[in-house]
Amino acid sequence: MTAKAYSFVREVEAGPERELRTDRHYLLYASAGALRLTADGQVWLLPPARAALVEAGRPIQVSIPRPVRTASVLFDTGFAPPPSAPLAVFDLSPLARCLVAECGAWGDPDAELPPYAETMFAALAAVTWRLAEQPSPVTIPAGRSAELRQALRLTEARLGEEVRFEEVAARVGLAPRSLARRFAAETGMTWRAVLRRMRLARAIEELVAGDAPVTEVAFRVGYASLSAFNAAFLELTGRTPTEYRDSCRG
Repeated sequence: MTAKAYSFVREVEAGPERELRTDRHYLLYASAGALRLTADGQVWLLPPARAALVEAGRPIQVSIPRPVRTASVLFDTGFAPPPSAPLAVFDLSPLARCLVAECGAWGDPDAELPPYAETMFAALAAVTWRLAEQPSPVTIPAGRSAELRQALRLTEARLGEEVRFEEVAARVGLAPRSLARRFAAETGMTWRAVLRRMRLARAIEELVAGDAPVTEVAFRVGYASLSAFNAAFLELTGRTPTEYRDSCRG
């Protein structure tokens, strides 16, 4: 007998990207730290304020930049219906996070659930399936061509410095105008907009990983002005850096 649903609560060390595919619907979530999810040419960061709902059989790529505590949940396809989309990343409500924590007590994939546990997993499915209908727009493009993927890697490696587009273009062997066209064609964004997204994603990692002051985090990711960092963070996430950190720990 296999469980109708079960939790996967583990302390996991940092590791490279690997493909993940399950025969169950998968609520991918970290209760501490942050996961990185790649699919369809996009990258999502999953701190404790966000989760991904992945339909059974859907392949994704997951990497772990720093040690995390997973609190994911897997649902049998006969217990929970298919999600409205094969993949959705969304913000978790306080209720959803409480239900995830409550379901963490049942982690045996082969055990029959007691009635109370089955009720909790059913409630979690109902809440998260509803939340997944409003996915988060905060993504980072992954790029399709080798040149653009290299440009993205070079940019991300120098977020705390003054990065020049012309230098990145030279490193990948393209003229700046050609690389700019690649960004527009493959990501729908300018290089400057992608750089901004990357800096804010790195800031989220820093905020949820430790207790460094917000000012220090802003400087680490390349912002010279705290007010500019706060404004950019608020525009992208709808919260200030302090509010976001609190929400990840709440």
